[in-house]
Amino acid sequence: MGVADHSKIAFVELQRKKVHRYVIFKIDEKKKEVVVEKTGGPAESYEDFTASLPENDCRYAVYDFDFVTSENCQKSKIFFIAW
Repeated sequence: MGVADHSKIAFVELQRKKVHRYVIFKIDEKKKEVVVEKTGGPAESYEDFTASLPENDCRYAVYDFDFVTSENCQKSKIFFIAW
């Protein structure tokens, strides 16, 4: 199973450039590789993300979660989600 170049680029854009709030991946059975199905802009919410996931199909996703610590510091964590 391979990973499409666009998938790698989309992840780096989320991780380093903060271009995406989330990236949803799916497996392309014909090409035998992981491809990007959808990306969410930086202003999109977790609810937008969950609404983008299919009800009865498998997906993989990364979500960039922003939060404020108890010391009032802005932080970000990237979660990998197997759906």
